[in-house]
Amino acid sequence: MNGFAPISPPDPVAEAAARARQDTLTKPRGALGRLEDLSVWVAACQGQCPPRQFERARVLVFAGDHGVARAGVSAYPPKVTAQMMANIDRGGAAINALAGVVGATVRVADLAVDTDEVSEQTGQDKVRRGSGDIRTEDALTDEETSRAIASGQQIADDEVDAGADLLIAGDMGIGNTTPAAVLIAALTDAEPVAVVGYGSGIDDAGWARKAAAVRDALYRARSVLPDPVGLLRCCGGADLAAMAGFCAQAAVRRTPLLLDGMVVTAAALVAERLAPGARQWWQAGHRSTEPGHQLALAALQLDPILDLRMRLGEGTGAAVALSVLRAAVAALSSMATFTEANVCNRSDTASAP
Repeated sequence: MNGFAPISPPDPVAEAAARARQDTLTKPRGALGRLEDLSVWVAACQGQCPPRQFERARVLVFAGDHGVARAGVSAYPPKVTAQMMANIDRGGAAINALAGVVGATVRVADLAVDTDEVSEQTGQDKVRRGSGDIRTEDALTDEETSRAIASGQQIADDEVDAGADLLIAGDMGIGNTTPAAVLIAALTDAEPVAVVGYGSGIDDAGWARKAAAVRDALYRARSVLPDPVGLLRCCGGADLAAMAGFCAQAAVRRTPLLLDGMVVTAAALVAERLAPGARQWWQAGHRSTEPGHQLALAALQLDPILDLRMRLGEGTGAAVALSVLRAAVAALSSMATFTEANVCNRSDTASAP
């Protein structure tokens, strides 16, 4: 089993200082709503008040194919995973466009794409070609599961060591919402019909095939339910295992992380069991249209920043949410206080004779 160092919480002293500073700024107390809470979280994660604006936000897209895709659980054929991975690597995908708007850079990592075409940039973390069909076989071997988790840990370490001050986890893989649904159902004790959505745009027949695949995989996973590593081996995949390692290691390294949609949040649900307390270092970028995503968010006690009916993956929802996080930091760090601006505070007025 892959070990993680104990998770320490964000800095409570910086958190208290940020709360206090919010109440001195030239606005009614609480008038910026959720932005105030987010700015306090950033200050606590950075251990300083006021917080620094993000200078090196980094999006990591974890790519992998899944044998279950052959069961017709997606609107797209499996070969699209490799094609889209190349598109992201070239800078032509939605995540590249949206990350550019918020000043984040993008790296795509091939953990289990079913292709021989491996570039030096994307293929250095490859565990295997395609994860197993979780309806009838394990997604990974024990050794592959450990390697995938360790790869995610190493990716997080590499990015933090290179100066990343915020991480975003994204995904790319045809059929990957099916193993994600299995993990969420297993860890929240939900029925397949409660976690299965329409993913990439499947029809009702595709939804029925997907629900059946989740049911079959859940049946196989009964014996490993208490074991997060066992769940990743049995019904996850190399990309999901790496995402779990990545999310947990970001917390170990005291680096704030934005989660994207259902697939990333399913991996985060496992990561919280691998490294209890890791969720204190995460924010949910958005709420996707997939029903299982809300169950996973509730289990993690995370309130999504945005709800724009997005369901693409790649880290796109989290990238858009980064603009909100930047605004929160700017408000706390750049606004004048009542004293600095020579503006009467409400408490000053209330105490006047």
